[in-house]
Order: sequence, then C-alpha cells, then structure tokens
Amino acid sequence: MTPLSPKRRQLLDFIRQFRQQRGYGPTVREILQGRNISSISLVQRDLKVLERDGYISRHPGIRRNITLTGRAGDAGEVPLLGYIAAGQPIPVPQSEAWHETPLETLGLPAGMASGRSNLYALKVRGLSMIDALIDDGDIVIMQAASTVNDGEMAAVWLKTEKEVTLKRVFRERGRVRLQPANSQMKPVYHHPENIEVQGRVVGVIRSLTGSS
Repeated sequence: MTPLSPKRRQLLDFIRQFRQQRGYGPTVREILQGRNISSISLVQRDLKVLERDGYISRHPGIRRNITLTGRAGDAGEVPLLGYIAAGQPIPVPQSEAWHETPLETLGLPAGMASGRSNLYALKVRGLSMIDALIDDGDIVIMQAASTVNDGEMAAVWLKTEKEVTLKRVFRERGRVRLQPANSQMKPVYHHPENIEVQGRVVGVIRSLTGSS
C-alpha cells in the first residue's frame, strides 16, 4: 500500500481535528474552505484515495458522511443516525428516526470495525431482541447491506407500512419471517416484495442504564 503523501496526511489530520472540535465530521465544502483547496473535484479525489486505502469511510445518503476508521490511528468512528425499533416498528421518516446529519459520531471499541466499511449506528427501542443480548437503549452497529443470510439480524424496511424494525430474517416459501429474539413475542410474516433489508448487525454497544 502506498504511504500517504504529506498533503493527504494533512487532510486526514484536518478531518480528525474537525471531529474533535465539533463532534461530527466535515462536509466536502467545509474541507474545501478549511484547507483552502481550489476545487471540490480535488477534495473528492483525495477523499477517494483515503477511502480506498482504508483511512476513512463514507456513507451514501448522509450529508456529513466522512468518518475515521481504525487505520486512521483511532479505534474507528460511526455516525449515529437515529433509532431502530425492537418491538413495534417505528414509522420512517420522522423527527426521531434516521437523519441525514448524524445525531452524533460514536467512537468504536478497538477491533469492532474489523476493516468493515459503510458502518452506521442506531439506538434500540424495545425488547424484542433481548434474548440476543440487545436491550432497550443499546446501540447496534450496522453495516449497510441489501441482503442478509437466514438468521442474521437486520434493519428491515416494511414498504407498505412505511416502518422499519430490527429482527432476524428467515426466507420461507412465498414469505419472509421476521423473528424476534424474545420468547414472549411471536414472529411476523411479510411478502418478499414488501421488505427491504437496509443493513445487518455487526456489533452492539451496551447501555448501562438499559433505557433509551
């Protein structure tokens, strides 16, 4: 892997300092102004190199989409975009759901990112995944994905209902079973065309209070 040039090292340092001062990452335009770069295309070129080499991650559809990875010398960062229902699905979009601008940026425990890209975080509301050790108020680390294997925990968008929920996904004949990890709750079933997987769970940050 090619070592970082001084210019790109300075860009990486700018992103880190911006995050430390403000609690979230810079936009491309803020980098343009803060680094006195002559054009957005030059900023995008350098960001692509940093992303390719694993120093940053960028998250499609999010305005402040630049986060540092463990390779940047930190444990890794992800944007907290909002809430995910582990119980009754949460309608989306709404003021408390998922945001283009992160609510905050979370530092990950060392090793949790494990070289993964396109990570984001959601705060859990509800107890439907309690037997999987995901409690109300915990934070799930998600990797953006449009498909998951049977049995994986996923954020699932219900198209007709315009709601999103956190469940284990199982494909059955002519339907999809969304299975809670709570013996007191029953599975729900949907036609395959009614669901859209938006991400898989790759980690959990436990809440000490157990409350959202």
